[in-house]
Formats: sequence, C-alpha cells, structure tokens
Amino acid sequence: MKKTAASKKSATADKTSAHEKARAAEKSAAPEKAPAAKKSAAPEKSAAVKKAPAKKAQAAKKAPALKRQAPAKKPAVAPKKATAAVKGVAPAKTVAPKPPRGESRTALVRRVRRIDRELAEVYPYAHPELDFENPFQLVVATVLSAQTTDLRVNQTTPALFAKYPTPEDLAAAVPEEVEEILRPTGFFRAKTRSVIGLSKALTEDFGGEVPGRLEDLVKLPGVGRKTAFVVLGNAFGRPGITVDTHFQRLVRRWRWTEETDPDKIEAAVGALFPKSDWTDLSHHVIWHGRRICHARKPACGACPIAPLCPAYGEGETDPEKAKKLLKYEKGGFPGQRLKPPQAYLDAGGKPALPLGAG
Repeated sequence: MKKTAASKKSATADKTSAHEKARAAEKSAAPEKAPAAKKSAAPEKSAAVKKAPAKKAQAAKKAPALKRQAPAKKPAVAPKKATAAVKGVAPAKTVAPKPPRGESRTALVRRVRRIDRELAEVYPYAHPELDFENPFQLVVATVLSAQTTDLRVNQTTPALFAKYPTPEDLAAAVPEEVEEILRPTGFFRAKTRSVIGLSKALTEDFGGEVPGRLEDLVKLPGVGRKTAFVVLGNAFGRPGITVDTHFQRLVRRWRWTEETDPDKIEAAVGALFPKSDWTDLSHHVIWHGRRICHARKPACGACPIAPLCPAYGEGETDPEKAKKLLKYEKGGFPGQRLKPPQAYLDAGGKPALPLGAG
C-alpha cells in the first residue's frame, strides 16, 4: 500500500514536471515566432505601396485628358481715340464700361454735355440738311422728309418751289400735279394733302406767313412738334430740340434717358442742357447718327466719342472696317444738301447731286 501511494505521487510529480517543461518550451518558442511574423508582414505592406502607383498610372491612362482652360479675358475699355489705332493691326473688339446704375444727376449732366462738346468739335458746321430759302420752304420740306431722306427731299423740292413759290400758289394747286412732283419722296398722296392743306391754312389763318410760335405751328396739317421745332430753331432762331429717329436712338444708346415717347425724350434731354444749346445739340446728335452711329451697324472703330460711349462695341470696332461704314462726307460722299452753307463747303463738305444726275 505504501508503495502504491508513493508510485502515484511520483507519477503526479512526473506529469507536473512534464507540463512545466512544455510551458517553458512554449514561452521560449514564442519570441522566435513574433519576429518571423513581423518580417513576413513588412514585405506585404511594401508590395501594397508598390501596387498603388501602378493602379493610379493605369487610371490616368484610361481617364480622358482634360483640356486646359484659357484664363478669363477682362473686357477691354474703349480706346482713348478710336481713330488712333496702329495701322495694319486690327484691334480686338472692345467694350466700354457702362455707366453705373446709380449715376447721379450731376454726373449725368457732366457726361452728356461733354459728349455734346466733343460732337461740336467734330461737326462745327452742322446745320439743317434740308435746302430752304425761307420759313415756308422749310416747313414744306420738313413735312416731306417723313419716311424718306433729306437728300431725296432736296432733289425734289426745287421743281415744287419753282412751280409753287408761295403758300397761295400751293394752296390753289391741282393735287394730281403736285402728286407727280412729290412721287419720288414716297407716300406722295398723303404728303400732297398735307402741303396743300398747310398752305391753305397759312393763307387763310396767318396771312400767307409761317407763324413763329409753337402753338400755332402744330395746328397746321402735317406739322407736329418735331417739325415745329425744326422751323422755330432754323428759320426763326428760337431754341428747340428735334426728336427724330436718329435723336431717339442715340440718346437712348448713350443712356441719356430711358424714355421712348418723343415728347418725354424732348423734355428729359432738354432738362440736361441750357435752352440756348437745344438747336445745335439736335444738329450734332442727328449728324452723328446719320454719319457714324447707325441703327444696325454703328461704326464704333471710327467714332470720335468712343471713349465716352457706354455702348461702344455694339458695332464694328476695327478702324479700317469701320471707315467703310461711314456715310455722307465722312465717308468721302456728298452731303444731303444741293446748296449747303459756305462753312460746310469750307470744311471740305461736298454738295449733293440733283435728282437724276450721276
């Protein structure tokens, strides 16, 4: 019995020592495996790093190449003098900065008067472009100028006034004969009724004389405020603003006013200038509209007030191309009048040709 208990104790002791030896062996083996694991993990990371650039390179090859965007161009400002461009070099189309929306009244007045001063230097010989020798001829010619050019009227009125020199003569005329003379001006039947009607009114109500008051002139058949101001300003020397199609277009293009009604335009622009300037202002604006600042294609590149114009760039800005758009004497052609003032001829202007000539 003693032997058996002793043998059991020795067996248990052997198992215990065996377990301790195994644990000791595991502990001694663990440090050796850890470094091996670290060594094997390191290459995997480096491999992943190496693969990443390869994938990016493949993606770069597949992705379409992006076009380089040109830097945004700043809008150019109108040149100081549009006609001072370098010869042989076509400048790019330029756009002048628009006047601020909150432009003060004082700033507006300064701007519009400066434009008028510049135009006065360009057209010192500006004058009414209808041929006339007295107020009667002027009022008739102005009525006839509706829906046609002053040139066409000037080519037509010599025959009319040669046959009917006074209001009394025209008032007693045969309508069919007058119509035949006025046919080249267009709307000749309506114009015949107007000139015969106003001639009768002058004969019956004003003793055959053209009145010098606005309220009397507008009572004549075919005479409105525009025609009345033409007569008052050029036949009687009384200031007035002539709001024709050219005047309306330019003052709106220059942002002098946003009005569209002729009477309101007249009032708005008239308030910006001394009354004494009104007649010459009308001539300056109308002349510029006929010669350079056209309705459909302004000759911006040949415009002397380009630096002041808020609409610069709406038309042709190339100086050479713009010169080809000029009309009348600025483009080397005769003006509107067959008998222009001497100042116009002295400045290099040419008289127009009679009807049927050339």
